[in-house]
Amino acid sequence: MTDRQYAIGIDLGGTSIKFGLLDSDGQFLHEGKVPSYADISAEDIINQLVRVAEETKSFAHKHNYPITGIGIGSPGIIDTTGRTVLGGAENLKGWENLALAEIIETRTALPVILDNDANLMGLGELTYGAGKGCTDIIFLTIGTGIGGAIVIDGKLFGGFANRGTELGHTPLIATGERCACGATGCLEHYASTAALVRRFTALANEQGLNFNTEINGELIVRLYHESFPLAVECMNEHFYYLGRGIAGFINIFSPQRIIIGGGLSEAGDFYFEEISKVAFKHAFSTCAENTQIMRANLGNRAGTAGAASLVFQSKIFHKDKS
Repeated sequence: MTDRQYAIGIDLGGTSIKFGLLDSDGQFLHEGKVPSYADISAEDIINQLVRVAEETKSFAHKHNYPITGIGIGSPGIIDTTGRTVLGGAENLKGWENLALAEIIETRTALPVILDNDANLMGLGELTYGAGKGCTDIIFLTIGTGIGGAIVIDGKLFGGFANRGTELGHTPLIATGERCACGATGCLEHYASTAALVRRFTALANEQGLNFNTEINGELIVRLYHESFPLAVECMNEHFYYLGRGIAGFINIFSPQRIIIGGGLSEAGDFYFEEISKVAFKHAFSTCAENTQIMRANLGNRAGTAGAASLVFQSKIFHKDKS
C-alpha cells in the first residue's frame, strides 16, 4: 500500500456508537461518540449510524481526505459477505436479518462492509495495537459479557459461514448455571465483569454487607487491593475461571498472544499476572511456550480502528488493485 487511504470506522455497542476517520497508518483524524438507542428500535440505531457517518464524511470533505469506505463493527453474527446482520445481538432491538451494509450505502453514498464487533476489536489490536507483528492471536474483551476474536495466519477466523468464534460461550462448567444464551456453564457466565459483580453482590447480601455505593468492577478491584476478604475471594474466583478458559484456548490454538481488553483490563499488571498463573498452570506447556497474555493497547478505540482496518484490507474496496 503506497498511497495513504482514509476510512470511516464505526463501533456499534449496546449503549453507544464510537466512530472515527482514520488513515491507513491507524491515525485518528476525527472521532466521537453518540448514544446508540439500541433499546428503542433498529430504525433509531440506523439513523444514529447514518448521523455519525455523515458527520465524519463532512469532516473528511472539509479537509480533502478522500474516503475509501465505511467499516462497521456490530454485535451479532454477520454473513460471510460482510453485508447482512443475521442475528445474535440480543441487546440491540430488532437487530436481525438486516441488510445493514446496503442500507447505510444507500443513505451515505459510500461503500460499506461489516463484521462482528469483537472480531474488529481483535483486528484493530492486530493491525495497530498489542498484536502488531503477530500472525496468531486470541483477543478477549471482558465486560458485561465476553467477546472474542481469533486471528490465524494473519487473518480473522470466523468458522464456516462466519458463524463461529463465540469464545464467551465456550462450555466451562458441565453442571453449571444457565447462561443468558440458554446453554449451561458458559465461560461468560462465570468470568465476565457482570459475573464478578453478580457473585460479589450475592455474597455481600448473604453476609449483610452494605457498601452505600454502586457495586461494580472498579469497587471490587479497589477492595481487593485493600485485602477486603470478600473482594479477594471473588477476584480469585474470577482469575480461576478466566484462566481456565484461556488455558483451553492456548491448548487449541497455541497463539503468540492472548490480548485482553475491557474495563477490568485497566486494573493493573497484577490482573494479567494472576490470570497467567492459572492459565499456564492448566495449559499444556508445549502449547503455551510461545504465548504471552497481555493488555490490549487501543482501549475503547480498538473497535473503531479495526472497522477502518477492515476497509483498508478488504478486496471489495480494491478490486482494481488485486
